[in-house]
Amino acid sequence: MKKTTIATLTLLLATLASCVTVSHKERKENPRNYTVNGVTFKMIAIEGGTFTMGSAEGCPGAEKDEFPAHKVTVGSYFLAETEVTQELWTAVMGSNPSGYTDDPQLPVESVTWVDCQNFIGKLNAITGASFRLPTEAEWEYAARGGKRAKNHLYSGSDTLSTVGWYKENAGERPHKVKQLAPNELGLYDMSGNIWEWCNDWYTDYSADEANNPQGPQEGKTRVVRGGCWLMDAAICRPADRSSGAPRGCGCIVGLRLAM
Repeated sequence: MKKTTIATLTLLLATLASCVTVSHKERKENPRNYTVNGVTFKMIAIEGGTFTMGSAEGCPGAEKDEFPAHKVTVGSYFLAETEVTQELWTAVMGSNPSGYTDDPQLPVESVTWVDCQNFIGKLNAITGASFRLPTEAEWEYAARGGKRAKNHLYSGSDTLSTVGWYKENAGERPHKVKQLAPNELGLYDMSGNIWEWCNDWYTDYSADEANNPQGPQEGKTRVVRGGCWLMDAAICRPADRSSGAPRGCGCIVGLRLAM
């Protein structure tokens, strides 16, 4: 009887160990869901790789701060499926700073870079995770589709109206997240809707190859990416760049989480 019990337990433990291994692998590769005060959001796994950041000379719509195009390698990371919604911001901060507040699934806006750091600090304290803003390189790599990139003009399509809210289709306001098609990685609204803060100080590009660039150590403005509902289509290209004062904000700027 004792031998049978030991044998049974051994088999059971082996089975459980196998299940744990599979489960761990799935957690590593699949999207991660987090719930904060009843609000759930999804982080998408982005496999790292090397891409050409910026625009080539003569690229239609490109501006001088997109030059020179240069090779950049980024490691693997996670990026939020959507921009941070007003629902999530309120769940963490207890208030909503946005100018457009008629639906909790609208992206939070009118937040400064400093506001975003405060939000992330509180979110990390609640979850025990290590959320942050994406680097500018991580943002562009993901917007282009990462290793699944199909070289679209916008993030996920050559037709902006299918993937992004901009001047011609937004009706002069932001829209709820996940209303249009995602890009190749399953990320929504990387082109248009609202600008998204990145972690980097804004600076000119170098032609040198870079590995996980973090931007300069200091500066005057922080990078914002993605264009918004107020802008022309050219501003919503993955390579387009802009910036803002860390304590400045407007109804066109929000954020997307990375980790």
